[in-house]
Amino acid sequence: MNNTPSSDISALSAMASAFDAQRGKLPVPGNYRRLPGIVAVAVARQISELGELITDLGHEVFLRAAAQDHEVHTARVIAGFAAAARPAGEAASALGETAHQLAFLNQTEHLRNRPDAQEAREAAVRVMEDALGSADTALREAAADSLHAASATVSPPSVRLRAARSRSTTTAPAPQPAPPAATPTAAAPGRIVRGR
Repeated sequence: MNNTPSSDISALSAMASAFDAQRGKLPVPGNYRRLPGIVAVAVARQISELGELITDLGHEVFLRAAAQDHEVHTARVIAGFAAAARPAGEAASALGETAHQLAFLNQTEHLRNRPDAQEAREAAVRVMEDALGSADTALREAAADSLHAASATVSPPSVRLRAARSRSTTTAPAPQPAPPAATPTAAAPGRIVRGR
């Protein structure tokens, strides 16, 4: 496995982008009132995609933790991927609640004009909106707080640092003293010295 700082930054950034993309797929408020069945299919697909992302997070942690040769930055990379798992799970759970409420709306669509059903349907919409807000927050936390933040802490060593590391650790020879400055010779008496 190539776990150089730049490859790890790329892996963290790619995973963060995947979570950001999931935020963009969250249902738009209002659509689920008109088309709960279609939105339920989209939410179910999104739950499946989040499950795959959570599995990918686990693989990233496992591969680095099981590697024999750990780089200095590896612990921070593992921590970044691992920290994203909790909010990713919370997002999946919130989408599960959303799917549950969408199923209820779909099943009670034919009762929407009855006062008792209207109240229950409005309560389902409120629960769903809270769940979607939680999913959005959790996805942002997974991407920005965990993955983007971890990638910012893993930076390749600077050119100066790499140069310093590549130098010998032996003591450099002491600088030699500069030769004494030449003293001007005195001109013979009675002789005129002219500069060029």
